[in-house]
Amino acid sequence: MELGILHYIYIGMILVIMLTMTLKMDTVLPCIIGLFLMGFASTGSLIAAIQVIFNAMIAAGKEFLGIIVIISLVVAMSKALGDIGADELMLRPIKKVMINREIAFWILGFVMMTVSFIVWPSPAVALVGAIMLPAAKKTGLPAVYAASAMNLFGHGIALSGDYFIQGAPEITAKAAGLSNAGPITSASLPLWITMSTVTVITAFIMMKRDLKKSDQGEAALTVDHVDSNAATEPSLSAKFVAIITPLAFIIDAFVMYKFKLRGGDATALVGGTSVIIMSLVAVIEHKLVKSCEKVTEYIKDGFMFGIKIFAPVIVIGAFFFLGSEGTAKEILGPGATGLLTDIGMYLADRVPLSKAPVVIIQAVIGGITGLDGSGFSGLPLVGSLAQTFSSAISISREGLAALGQITAIWVGGGTIIPWGVIPVAAISGVDPGSLVSKNIIPVAAGFLATIIVAIVLL
Repeated sequence: MELGILHYIYIGMILVIMLTMTLKMDTVLPCIIGLFLMGFASTGSLIAAIQVIFNAMIAAGKEFLGIIVIISLVVAMSKALGDIGADELMLRPIKKVMINREIAFWILGFVMMTVSFIVWPSPAVALVGAIMLPAAKKTGLPAVYAASAMNLFGHGIALSGDYFIQGAPEITAKAAGLSNAGPITSASLPLWITMSTVTVITAFIMMKRDLKKSDQGEAALTVDHVDSNAATEPSLSAKFVAIITPLAFIIDAFVMYKFKLRGGDATALVGGTSVIIMSLVAVIEHKLVKSCEKVTEYIKDGFMFGIKIFAPVIVIGAFFFLGSEGTAKEILGPGATGLLTDIGMYLADRVPLSKAPVVIIQAVIGGITGLDGSGFSGLPLVGSLAQTFSSAISISREGLAALGQITAIWVGGGTIIPWGVIPVAAISGVDPGSLVSKNIIPVAAGFLATIIVAIVLL
């Protein structure tokens, strides 16, 4: 296939946005310019191009609405728990295990990975973030590294393998012409282990290096927190809430597993539970008369936080969602195509057919399809390409499909693009760009190691 003017504008603006990120500048303005140019090139009308800017933001807002709401509700609940000191009580048992920031990094990561395997990362962010994130910070682990641990273990390791729910390998397997996900999961194991191990070890080493300069200050900060908390005697209501809150989320996790609640259904359960706990705290602590005002206050605070965090992301997402066929049709009209898929196919058509180039191009195409912020949107393409390449040269179809799945999800699932890390960044209270800057070198190292292993094994 051949690329058109829309493809070249899209590629050019992506390069501009990446350059803007490299220069540590905000990317909202380039995305707005990109939306206008795409709209004008697609419609040929100045008025329609202006309308495309707004319509694209509305479409992106719909995509992000569920995440905005769940983050806002968890923040509202956290504020309610903080008002009565229940959050500190919940942290005491966890703090006994998280004895220092290094251990906190690994415990937070492995818990996030475990929960993400069962319920997927989006609801896991709310579950783990509400209970364990404050405890990790108390050890002196900076918020950005806590966010990195949750992000890499959840949206990277757990989602790229998806060995429990197997949604990703099922999609990849069907596109690759396989009857079930079994061959994909088996073939992905050595690649997944390589990617996961290299990435998190690199991230941990970089964290240790970065924290050496601030050891004294962070140690002092940790002691101050412990001393001030120990002097406060919690109320009976705080003790009651501190017991029922983690119990409620444990029950949520069991219900998700028992009734196979996934994605939005699982997130809805966590969000509803957060609202109930917040309301219960308001009634218990402030009595029925004042509780109405307190609930409104908590909700306002939560949504002010959520909107503040997500406002620029809606604009950024609006541009990158144009790469997805479904959203592109909604914004630009029924004649629009999936630009990222088209670009991937264009590259695939021009790859010299030998093992090393095929492996590299499969990995690159997987990453490109993930730029729209959805790791799953590129799975049909990488599966189809694996089938095509394996029929042309002697290479494992299953392994090649698994490689594409891993790179697509590590990028699109949300570890190295600012518009993909928003849920973790928001719950952790860190800037998405700062989180990406901590992740990008470890993930790049993981990609390089995984590609080398794939060339050897496939």
